[in-house]
Amino acid sequence: MVDVDSFIEEKIEEIATEVGDANAVIALSGGVDSSTAAALAYEAIGDQLTPVYVDTGLMRKGETEQIRETFDYMDSLRIVEAKDRFLDALSGITDPEEKRHAIGEQFIREFETVAREVDADYLVQGTIYPDRIESEGTIKSHHNVGGLPDVVDFEGIVEPMRDLYKDEVREVARDLDLEAIIAERMPFPGPGLAVRIIGEVTEEKLGVAREANHVVEEELEDHDPWQALAAVIGKATGVKGDNRVHGWVVAVRSVESRDGMTARAQNVDWETLQRIQSRITGENENVARVLYDVTHKPPATIEYE
Repeated sequence: MVDVDSFIEEKIEEIATEVGDANAVIALSGGVDSSTAAALAYEAIGDQLTPVYVDTGLMRKGETEQIRETFDYMDSLRIVEAKDRFLDALSGITDPEEKRHAIGEQFIREFETVAREVDADYLVQGTIYPDRIESEGTIKSHHNVGGLPDVVDFEGIVEPMRDLYKDEVREVARDLDLEAIIAERMPFPGPGLAVRIIGEVTEEKLGVAREANHVVEEELEDHDPWQALAAVIGKATGVKGDNRVHGWVVAVRSVESRDGMTARAQNVDWETLQRIQSRITGENENVARVLYDVTHKPPATIEYE
C-alpha cells in the first residue's frame, strides 16, 4: 500500500514543479479519482488551477448539482453545458470503442476551449493505474488514456495518480479530507451512461439508464458493493396492464472487488432483486423486464461496454 502522507507531499511538489508559473485546467467529474486529483492540484498551484466539470448529458442523476455543492470552495470552478455536443458526437455510433474515442475527443475539445479562455497550458487528469493497464492491454480504451485524440492542444498532461489503484486513491482522498460522498463513492465510468447503453446512445435510452442506475444505487447501498449499475441492453416483449409492450431490457450488475482488475458478482438476496425490478419497471413505462448479471470479471468486464 502507498504511504499516503509521503505520496501527497511528493505529488504536490511534482505538480507545482511541472506546471511552474503556468495555468492548468483539471478535468473534474465528481468521482473519487478526478476529485482527488483536483484537491492535490489545488494544494499545489491554487488559483492557477481552473476545475472544469463538463456536463455531457451522460451523467448520473443529480451529478451536476452535487458538483456545485461539493466544490463551491473553488472559486474558479467552471461548469460547461455540453450535452448537445456530446450527443451529436455520438450520433449513429454503435461500436463501443468508437463511442469511447468520440467521447474522449469531445472531452479534450471542451477542455481546450476553456484552456484558451484562461490561458492554461496544462491539463490535469485523474487517471489511475487500472485505466492505463486496460487501455494499454486493449481490453478497452479509457476516455482519458486510449480514448484521447492524436493531437492535443496542451503543453503537458499531468496525471498525479497514474500509479495508484482505486483503494489507494480512496486512502489519499480521506487524508485530504474529501467528503465521504466523494471519497467513498462507487466508481462511475468516464464516458458515463454511454457505456451502460448497448448500441446507439439516444435521449430515451439515457433517461431509462439514468433512472435505473439511481434505483440500483439506492437499493444496493446497504449491500456495500464495490460497484453497482444498471445497463440498457436491448428490447423485449412484456405486458403492462392489459397491453403487450415492446420495451427496454435493463440488466442490473453488482460486484465485489478490491481494485477493479478482477471482480465477483455479488450474491444479492431475492427480496432486494424483486424490489429493484419492481421499481425500475414501475417507475418507467418503457421498461419491459429486468435481469441480474451473475458473471464475474473475468470473463466479463464490470461495465457493459
